[in-house]
Amino acid sequence: MSTAASRDMPRGATASTIAQAKVNLFLRVLSREASGYHQLETLFCRLELGDPVTIRTAVRGRSLDCAGESIPPGGLGPVERNLAWRAAVAFAGAARWPNDWAIEVTKRIPVGGGLGGGSADAGAVLRCLNALAPRPLPLPDLLALAATLGADVPFLTLDAPLALAWGRGDRMLSLPALPERSVTLACFPFGIPTPEAFGWLDDERGMFPPVSKVRRVEEITSWTGIAAIAHNDFEEVVAARYTEIARALATLRGMGGADPTAFAVLTGSGSTVAYLSPSDADHARARDGRLAGIASRLMTTRTTDAVVGVEVLG
Repeated sequence: MSTAASRDMPRGATASTIAQAKVNLFLRVLSREASGYHQLETLFCRLELGDPVTIRTAVRGRSLDCAGESIPPGGLGPVERNLAWRAAVAFAGAARWPNDWAIEVTKRIPVGGGLGGGSADAGAVLRCLNALAPRPLPLPDLLALAATLGADVPFLTLDAPLALAWGRGDRMLSLPALPERSVTLACFPFGIPTPEAFGWLDDERGMFPPVSKVRRVEEITSWTGIAAIAHNDFEEVVAARYTEIARALATLRGMGGADPTAFAVLTGSGSTVAYLSPSDADHARARDGRLAGIASRLMTTRTTDAVVGVEVLG
């Protein structure tokens, strides 16, 4: 077999992983560029909650099959708009491989709630295809490709459980994982359209957006430091329009008591509110009715100190 032929042989035909959700432990929206994009500063943290994703390349044609308890009643819309599909198309264009694929996604992450479910699926597809590719893309190229798909996708392609991100989410600093803790997610049957949330924020601020702020290492490498700065710039404008989100934030923030490391924060542009606390009793109280009549669904997961790897089969 020639050397060229050896390079063209795929290293496997099937790869799978878990597309883990994320929360934004803090999120600051800075100035808007002339292009319309906003500069961001955020601290991404991965969760155990995730969508199993499998991709096969030894197939004819291209397909995407999504199933699971988190599929909304109206479905996920046209396949061409699905981020997992778009990730496969983008990878095939950049790597000139593969021509065909079959993607299977089991949706466990609530759709459109700010937990990065679609972005996580896209990141998982990029990671899986790169593991299978006869000529894998270098990591900087893979992350640049991820950045074309959305602000959350680079982090959810990176093998890091915690990262500080800025710019459009494409500039990142991986950080040491924090000790795991329980997370209660207050979920709602609607998402907050991100372009609308940016528009509300621009209307509120007018000509005076905040400027970038230098963070001390202690603020982003311990739960105590993070709890002190935990805030999402979208919270005020979103809570003003959705009373149930305002109530969820107030209720969860009233549960931490004297614990300085417990906090609640809107994740992404919403609608999900995440509550992080080291006390399992706090999370039990939330499940036992503190949020009854406010959130449509409560989920419990954990932060994680590791990213699930890609398993190559066949």
